[in-house]
Amino acid sequence: MFVRELARSVSALKGAGRAAAARLARIGILSVADLLLHVPRDYDDRTETISFRDSIARGRANTAGTVTAHEWFGFGRMKTLKILVDDGSAEAALVCFNRPFLETKLPPGTRVRVVGRFERKFGELQSTSFEVDPEEAGGFEPVILPVYPLTEGIAQAGLRRLVRRAVDEYGSMVEDELPQAQAARLGLMKKADAIEAIHFPETRARAELARRTLAFEELFYLQLAVRRRAAARAAAAAPRPPRQAGSERRLGERLRERLPFALTADQEKVLAEIRVDMGSPRPMARLLQGDVGSGKTLVAFFAVLDAVAAGGQAALLAPTELLARQHADNAARLLEPVGIRLAFLSGNVDDAARKPLLAALESGDIDFVIGTHALFSNGVEFRELSLAVVDEQHRFGVLQRMAMSRKGRSPDLLLMSATPIPRTLALTVYGDLDVSTIRTMPEGRIPVTTHLARHGNEAKVYEFVRRELDAGGQAYFVYPLVGESESLGLRNAEAMREKLGKDIYPGKRIGLVHSRIKEAEKRETMAAFTRGELAILVATSVVEVGVDVPNASCMVIEHAERFGLAALHQLRGRVGRGTRKSYCFLVYSQKITEDARQRLMALKESNDGFLIAEEDLRIRGPGEITGVAQSGSLRLLVADPANDGELLELARSEAEAVLATDPELRSPANRTIRDVLERAPPFTESASGS
Repeated sequence: MFVRELARSVSALKGAGRAAAARLARIGILSVADLLLHVPRDYDDRTETISFRDSIARGRANTAGTVTAHEWFGFGRMKTLKILVDDGSAEAALVCFNRPFLETKLPPGTRVRVVGRFERKFGELQSTSFEVDPEEAGGFEPVILPVYPLTEGIAQAGLRRLVRRAVDEYGSMVEDELPQAQAARLGLMKKADAIEAIHFPETRARAELARRTLAFEELFYLQLAVRRRAAARAAAAAPRPPRQAGSERRLGERLRERLPFALTADQEKVLAEIRVDMGSPRPMARLLQGDVGSGKTLVAFFAVLDAVAAGGQAALLAPTELLARQHADNAARLLEPVGIRLAFLSGNVDDAARKPLLAALESGDIDFVIGTHALFSNGVEFRELSLAVVDEQHRFGVLQRMAMSRKGRSPDLLLMSATPIPRTLALTVYGDLDVSTIRTMPEGRIPVTTHLARHGNEAKVYEFVRRELDAGGQAYFVYPLVGESESLGLRNAEAMREKLGKDIYPGKRIGLVHSRIKEAEKRETMAAFTRGELAILVATSVVEVGVDVPNASCMVIEHAERFGLAALHQLRGRVGRGTRKSYCFLVYSQKITEDARQRLMALKESNDGFLIAEEDLRIRGPGEITGVAQSGSLRLLVADPANDGELLELARSEAEAVLATDPELRSPANRTIRDVLERAPPFTESASGS
């Protein structure tokens, strides 16, 4: 626990003036406490001597030697100093670009310490990236140095000095968060010791123990908060009358009879889990996740039938009108014939239609309503909302989801996500929910083949797509921008629609959809594409969800490096939905970052949304994937859900053990968790699951 002194501005430290404080603020370091928790991303281990002779094989040198000579090469302003050093194993050259002052600092005969990366070049061993100092200066002690994430204007050496001062002046004020008995039983360090050791470890093993200590503390308190939230929700829920056993089966069997296929084993499994929840006195709070096209919506429709058969109403909330209308069309095709009374509600429904719709919803004359954010607005009332389904749930905030739940008396809540969430992240962010997963795809689904193409080579892509169009297929062309941007200079949907129509595919009918087009026009264009009246649909990412055209066989994404991995996977999922072999082309710019390259390669190498989700977690981190980073609801400073699965499981079991032994902690009363933990009975191995 940090005491008040640690809340002081980082500018209180000697050497951290206003300019440095402003630069540190750009990476979230405002206080001394922030600085102490700015953990290293790596370490520079200088405890082992690595000679010049071994430096190429080992990747670096860390050695002591004697300056033997100075040489100069080049002319005028390009004249550059070269210092020759011999460490007894070999002689190496230090090429001192923009460092002529080293001539007087390191004359021949000086004993020096050298750290750097070397290569064999121009017939000699040389380095242009090195640190060198007189050995007597003491700048190269056999230590492990922290390597921090930096910002412009802040160097490693300067940040190390600031952290060292912060640890020396304030480190002893850091109090333990975890009960002493728990920390000792789990083999963890005192927090003050962990803070010092993670920055300035004596050994790599001690650095890892310090990181484990701080990461466990983060995850433990996060899991306590998550489990308390679940307990509070269950305690606040109104009791529900038992449902009539078997009544839901009749509607469900009617739907099964109309389906031209059988549910997959995974669909049957998760439907059984949902039915157990819906039949219990406690309201369901379940996350249903599955890859694009795995059949989540059909499972939700069966749950809707169960809710209606038991005398209730159901609502399905989608983030976009395009997706909501897709669900409404599917519901009309599948559910209306078995007797379900449907309605659609969005902000674009005019007052003339809206008023009777709301009246029918309130009186119970509508069984199932599908819509957008308009569903949880004021004026929308239900007679008996018993099931709320939220699709693409990560696009809604917690308060929005709760607003939907408040439309009924403790309704069941089913959240759906077509972006699979790795187990560790699901436990971290959605630990108060039960999780159902559909991993298998419907029988007969043909995997989409993904190709990469650099800008300049896209003519081959266009020609391939032409052959698919001539064979009767359809294609999407997706762009990151609606219109021209002088600052970005990227291809955009409006300009490329014209170019594709005039220069590349003359004679082919082409439609355009993006966020600035009126909803009615967008809806008609999509309908025409679905009917096969358009060969090509040019779009932005508005087609990421809610578009199901089985005849579409090609997806071309230009400037693919501008899209996130999850968005690319979702866009690719718009093709391969029928019996045609389908293809996705990722066209990327000449200049591409390493992260973007990793995203594109991950998509090329796999169609498995779960593997892609793991890679996305590794590249972007948990907050960006779940959309909670900007809200501040998930800011893990030390723990890493991508790699701390075992530690997260331990934290979860420890949190559950605490809640099981102390009822006061389960309640939302205003008391500090730490106080309750301090007087809680000691954990046992059987209770904690250790």
